[in-house]
Amino acid sequence: MTDTVSSTESRPAHLTRTAALETVAATAALLFNNGQTTERVVIAAERLGHALGVPLTLHPHWGELALQVKGAPFSEMVPVTPIAVDMGKVLAVMTVVDQVCDGALPREAAGPALAAAGRLPPASTPRFALFAAIGAASLGVLFGALDVPSLLLIALSAGAGALLRRWLVTLGGNPFIQPLCAAALAGAIAAAADRLRLAEAPSLVALCPCMMLVPGPHILNGAIDLVRTRITLGLARLAYAGLILLMICAGLLTGLAGGGATVLAAGASAPVPLAADVIAAGCAVAGFGTLFSMPWRLLPVPVIAGMLAHAARWAMISLAGAHVAAGALVACILASIIITPVTDRLHLPFAALGFSAVVSMMPGFFLFRAASALAELVSVGPDAPADLLTSVVVNGTTAFLIILAMTIGLILPRMLFEHFLPAPASRRWPSAIPDTRDN
Repeated sequence: MTDTVSSTESRPAHLTRTAALETVAATAALLFNNGQTTERVVIAAERLGHALGVPLTLHPHWGELALQVKGAPFSEMVPVTPIAVDMGKVLAVMTVVDQVCDGALPREAAGPALAAAGRLPPASTPRFALFAAIGAASLGVLFGALDVPSLLLIALSAGAGALLRRWLVTLGGNPFIQPLCAAALAGAIAAAADRLRLAEAPSLVALCPCMMLVPGPHILNGAIDLVRTRITLGLARLAYAGLILLMICAGLLTGLAGGGATVLAAGASAPVPLAADVIAAGCAVAGFGTLFSMPWRLLPVPVIAGMLAHAARWAMISLAGAHVAAGALVACILASIIITPVTDRLHLPFAALGFSAVVSMMPGFFLFRAASALAELVSVGPDAPADLLTSVVVNGTTAFLIILAMTIGLILPRMLFEHFLPAPASRRWPSAIPDTRDN
């Protein structure tokens, strides 16, 4: 028995065509499910397929990936829904792809390495809750909540919501339950804070923890897919993100109603000094990077990009007198210029990293003010003053323009980089395709 095992281990290992195809399918599924940009998933899968001797074409769809081997009836259908965001897993999988294609990792070892990458745990629960609290409190500072009680309540609400989300994950079930319940908890805490007069900004106590639930990477990935004419996939991603936003709103309103409050009045945002703005932006970026399971050693990258981008936004609005949408456009262009080469170099998901850097610019405050005015308009009825309708239109339009500006600002430099500075051919396809044996 010992001689047989020794003899078997001494022979060079080969992957059958079926095994190679399954390895590529596992790679594509892990990348697709954990937030990697669709184009990068396609490039990585096709590059690995060439390295393993099965040149193929990857066709991504919502709910499945289709891998078609070129010149052969061989194909593989992989059921996978891109609803997670985990930068640690994406980085680990892309490292395996590079090592196999560069010859640093034996082809037969790719499967076990991918399995190990797929088992990587997300950020620990204490870190997840702590950074959710830090990120939400930092958003409170950016939106003008400078009193300590409000910031403490925001942090408490976001941290408790993060713990609730982690507990719900262990129960499995529908992915929309997590944002619904976390937003309901934020609404209940904000309603209690308003009733007991515990905070000067109860509206931000409700808003900031909910901002930590916004599915930014799905919105950006959907927009990028639309730009690349993957219309069906892009619309599916945006529909999924829209449903999450709907669950956040429903949960928040339910929590407020359960606490005996309606939509809380949202006053004007207080101006924030440059130093406080930049530092709070960096803390908010660190919070979102942790929510997306970014490794510690890479966290400074989006933090620096976010701080520089926020400084540019502050200068545009406070010094140049630009509209908030114009400030967001300039800031996101700067952030994208910094982030794009880093994501290409390290094979990180652009949508997750880019959104982490600029999430603090999301127009949650304008949306909240629009919702507040709309709720008051409905409750008052025909006798409502005209300025309520004006507030709904102005704040809603401003929020739309900011989101549009942020999307364009992040995507445009990314597309220009890919057009004028494409990846070298050696990073896409190996120079030689190894032989494999059919089953």
